[in-house]
Amino acid sequence: MSALAILCPGQGDQHPAMLDLALSSEAGRAVVAEAASALGEEPLSLARRGAPDLYRNAIAQPLVCAAELATWAALRNSLPRPALFAGYSLGELAAYGCAGALAPAAAVGLAVTRAGLMEAASPSPGGLVALRGLALSRAEALAAEVGAAVAIVNGLDHCVLGGTAEALAAVERRAPLLGASAVRRLPVGVPAHTALLADAVAPFAEALRRAGLSDPGVPVLAGVSGEAVRRAGEGIETLARQLAARIEWARCLAVASEMGCAVFLELGPGDALSRMVREAVPGAKARSVAEFRSLAGVAGWVEGNLAGP
Repeated sequence: MSALAILCPGQGDQHPAMLDLALSSEAGRAVVAEAASALGEEPLSLARRGAPDLYRNAIAQPLVCAAELATWAALRNSLPRPALFAGYSLGELAAYGCAGALAPAAAVGLAVTRAGLMEAASPSPGGLVALRGLALSRAEALAAEVGAAVAIVNGLDHCVLGGTAEALAAVERRAPLLGASAVRRLPVGVPAHTALLADAVAPFAEALRRAGLSDPGVPVLAGVSGEAVRRAGEGIETLARQLAARIEWARCLAVASEMGCAVFLELGPGDALSRMVREAVPGAKARSVAEFRSLAGVAGWVEGNLAGP
């Protein structure tokens, strides 16, 4: 029988209806209520504001975290035990909450702290640009030439660069000339996962310690290495380090496959991680909860694919 991996996306695909599926469950509603205490405002009210507020780090990070925690709470009792959790950027923090290492209110509170520390450490302005069709070695060389850095590796020719606005403008001009098939500025206002955010690492590690992060009940893959984390100390170190270190997402997917995972469920919002899985893991079944109209539909799809043909 195949194993199940639960994926927690980062910010970028949030939308006003992102909480709707979770709110159809009593367990999901309870987590949304807990998140309100950490946010100081009802998550549903924040979600319904729409753009541009939904893309501000101070709102986006805790809201996406809350949505994923609530969605997992709504689904958890109707799904088999997953083999692992993996989170993309901010999603790695949510993954620890889903894995039982943090209470929902604590995880959402940490997302608020994370956003604030990243904003404070960031050069203003700065951000991220996604590239496709450019070999990683060429993307690394381009980044070095313009003063940017590779922030996330999604595949052999799919990565994200981070840097100041000036550096990213140079990337946008030069990447198409080098053969990039797609160049897209992401709706994230900080150069996450680059050394420009080094000042945020130690304070966030301390915040994680104060929040009482515990051993996860299910392994969580470390974004910086793909290694399976089973102890709180390692979780604190890698969660903090990833603010200023490159995310090896392609490696995470490879490790998940090596651990026997052939069914991947993305908690949403969006379906970017599911699409990456289908590209990177031959034969894998991957969908996002965003593609379903009901919790029962999600559970039925997971169970049917875990059982195999």
